[in-house]
Amino acid sequence: MEFKIKRKSIKTVTTGSLVDVYPHDLQMYKIPPTDNISLQEFETLALERLTLLRCLATATTLKGLRIFSEEWTDFVISDLKNQGLKYYAKLCEKSGCGTLQADLEARRKDHIAHFILRLAYCRTEELRRWFISRELELFKMRFMTMKTDAIDSFFKINNLCYTNISDDEKNELIKYLRESTFYHNNQNLENFKFYKVKFYEVLDLVKSRKVYLRGGYAYIPHKDFISVLSAQFRMLLRQSLAVACHHLGEIEQDERLVSLLKGLHQSYSGNDFISDTKVTVPIESLDSLSAKSFPLCMKQLHEHLRSAHHLKHGGRLQYGLYLKGIGVTLEDSLRFWREEFTKIMELDKFEKQYAYNIRYNYGKEGSKKNYTPFNCLKIINTNVGPGECHGCPYRHCDSGILKNKLKGYGLDTQAVNDVVDMAKKGHYQIACSKYFDAVHKTDLGLGINHPNQFFEESQKLLKSDIKIEVKKEEKSNIIKTESNNIEEMDFDEITEWKE
Repeated sequence: MEFKIKRKSIKTVTTGSLVDVYPHDLQMYKIPPTDNISLQEFETLALERLTLLRCLATATTLKGLRIFSEEWTDFVISDLKNQGLKYYAKLCEKSGCGTLQADLEARRKDHIAHFILRLAYCRTEELRRWFISRELELFKMRFMTMKTDAIDSFFKINNLCYTNISDDEKNELIKYLRESTFYHNNQNLENFKFYKVKFYEVLDLVKSRKVYLRGGYAYIPHKDFISVLSAQFRMLLRQSLAVACHHLGEIEQDERLVSLLKGLHQSYSGNDFISDTKVTVPIESLDSLSAKSFPLCMKQLHEHLRSAHHLKHGGRLQYGLYLKGIGVTLEDSLRFWREEFTKIMELDKFEKQYAYNIRYNYGKEGSKKNYTPFNCLKIINTNVGPGECHGCPYRHCDSGILKNKLKGYGLDTQAVNDVVDMAKKGHYQIACSKYFDAVHKTDLGLGINHPNQFFEESQKLLKSDIKIEVKKEEKSNIIKTESNNIEEMDFDEITEWKE
């Protein structure tokens, strides 16, 4: 009885406080959160926010979509939904002042996660620059989806003393506003709210001639008011990151947070690709699969194993877990490694020195943990010593060697240059994505974050191609059969068949 009463009381208080603390979907993040959260929620919120920001980066950098365009926004929202981040998708789709419990909880997560990432990205100038750029993109996108009443509420909540011009003044200037607000030409400007601000507050709009200037003031529509706010938001965020960096030593006295915050920018936030027992890949098909469906890092490991019949520990671990992730069973894996290694060593040596580690990877020895395949970030940041062939070829290979290797696989010159150029610039995952497109002769521009993702996406494409070819063959057989039948028909039967 007491437990039920206590739960009810806590729920009421929490809801009320969330309404007061988070009255609007869009926040300026001026006040840090004061909630008590578990370490697990801390990590979950951090990774979800990181996934959101990486999604924004992918839309611009990898997909090449024009930032804030309709296609760009649609891709971001769709990707968030696919990643299971529906609450972020809702916040990005249409920001407002709803009071539903789901809305309040989404704002709470958004608020806490933002401040967690501040702690992770305040360490270096490079990290700060990336974080500010992504958060600014997110802030702008969410502001641009707001309706007029939500914008008015945002101004009021954040004490922004900006008022829109009167209808009389707008009617007087409507001709000039229509000419200057060029991308709203096909819309009804009479329904737009315009704000009158000092021209130096929107120099980016003045520079690109997107506003009407008069008497030292710029007249901007409500959708462009983000230019004023973004300058304030950027300045606030830069100052806050400097303060966070200054106090980082105090925060990291808690040992539970040190490793998480230091390595968060390198954390993988996607699918773990734990082996699915329903999908089994026979080892006899690995040679054919490696031709197209293996990423370059795994393809070179497979080829080295086939030629040298041996891999060092790093290579065995990286490739062995990858094979586990695509669906190679423990029994087949043992047989695969045994057949290769025993070409240069005795069976007894293999069983004593190598078989244990293979069973260990599958959770059958030692701590019996179900180990997952390495993701791209882990592979990129691994150390590769002399004589080793694991790691990421886009990072760990000399550009000349990489170029010759790609040419040897039959890639055309332009594709080779595109891949190598991205690798030289440090965009290793984009280089992998371009390699995927070149091998499959497509232009998907996938965001490759995991070698097993490369394999899965490749198999989807190849299987769809097989289905198309089968359908074409079936259709051809039908036409041939019908043609043969037509030859045996008389005139009346042919007329009836055509009808």
